[in-house]
Amino acid sequence: MLDEDSILEKISVFSQEHRDLDDAIELILRAGTFDALQVQRMKKRKLMLKDEVEKLQSLLLPDIIA
Repeated sequence: MLDEDSILEKISVFSQEHRDLDDAIELILRAGTFDALQVQRMKKRKLMLKDEVEKLQSLLLPDIIA
């Protein structure tokens, strides 16, 4: 299992990549000429990163017994 510092580092790296992809997608779409398949792949990667960040964040939260 990962320690808290490793989890926080991964969250930081994945969050930065997510923001970078968001910026890149926006620039490509603004340019007007783009490969729809490339944009679709970028959006899929962006979603995967978001899911991974959420999964890692859940590791930092203690289990709550209801």
